[in-house]
Amino acid sequence: MSWKALVPTGLTDRYEVLNHRHAAEILSSAFPESLREIYAALSDFALTTEDIRKPGGNQSEITDRFASLLRPRGWIETRISADLVVREAYGRAARKERRGEPKFTKEAFIDGHRIDFVKDRIALDFEWNSKDQTFDRDLVAFRAFYECDAIAAGVLITRSAELDRLFAALGPEVKAKYGASTTWMGKLKYRLDAGRGGG
Repeated sequence: MSWKALVPTGLTDRYEVLNHRHAAEILSSAFPESLREIYAALSDFALTTEDIRKPGGNQSEITDRFASLLRPRGWIETRISADLVVREAYGRAARKERRGEPKFTKEAFIDGHRIDFVKDRIALDFEWNSKDQTFDRDLVAFRAFYECDAIAAGVLITRSAELDRLFAALGPEVKAKYGASTTWMGKLKYRLDAGRGGG
């Protein structure tokens, strides 16, 4: 069965969906209820030409509207941080006596950025019109959460290149606002292909 069968048809008609490292299979089999909540939020979310035309600041309105669909379902902003404790290894005879004594602690060894929405071992970020370097920050945070076994999968929601035609039709000031160096699928895909998100 193709992974596309795991995504409701209504969503694939409205959104460009990319399945990286079997995320759709993992989410649908291990976290079906939380995935249904993501699908419901995407189904209920609407973007208008008025949203797109608004000068400056409308990114937060769009993001806040999406957040209002997930927050009531228990999706919370989360940040991961951890200290690294290093212990010396001793021979078998001395190990029992010295067990648990740290040689040193490096505080804030992991001190990641916040992830917009986390629930049930799923991390989700919504990137509408930020600088494209935001994806690097997001992927570093996802990677830290994953490597600490705090999440099993990550979801990033961003603009499709297909919207460029609409931006152009709405005039040069709109097209300029949504430039090539902002967050959109083309800027995300090559970062994923380069392995920046880790597992």
